[in-house]
Amino acid sequence: MPSAVVSSQGAVSALRFGRLAAMGTVAVLILIAGVWASWGTAHHVMLTKGRESGTISVTRCGQDTCSGPYTPVSAGSRARKSVVIEKNVAVRKGQTYTVVIKPGGDEVVRSGPAGVLYAWVPLGGALLLASVVVAGGLRRTRLAWVMAGLGTVLLTAAFAVI
Repeated sequence: MPSAVVSSQGAVSALRFGRLAAMGTVAVLILIAGVWASWGTAHHVMLTKGRESGTISVTRCGQDTCSGPYTPVSAGSRARKSVVIEKNVAVRKGQTYTVVIKPGGDEVVRSGPAGVLYAWVPLGGALLLASVVVAGGLRRTRLAWVMAGLGTVLLTAAFAVI
């Protein structure tokens, strides 16, 4: 009978390892997706050296975008009659925002603390989602609470600044 006990313990260990591997992979993929989604905008806002920066005065808003004249602030930047910014809860007609121009066009993204925090909002959501996987699938509650706390702080800060 001892061989049945040993094989049962081996099966339990294999299942536990499989659960840890699967849930760890899911958590890591969620975090990678959050960074990937954030980095598309964040690198324009955070790595501003050599980029044109200035302000946009929003004069028109459509369904998905807003536009207005661009006033340069950085050396080498030129004024533009109209640039386009993504329409979201943080952009309102009649307001002026500091922006950075994306290379190769007339599309801009918000800069400064508001732009940085807004760019990292997808990572904040990914941290919250991954914390559930870490708590339930990996049974690492302390780590899950830290991840959830960081995600909540990031989202709250972005909401407060915007």
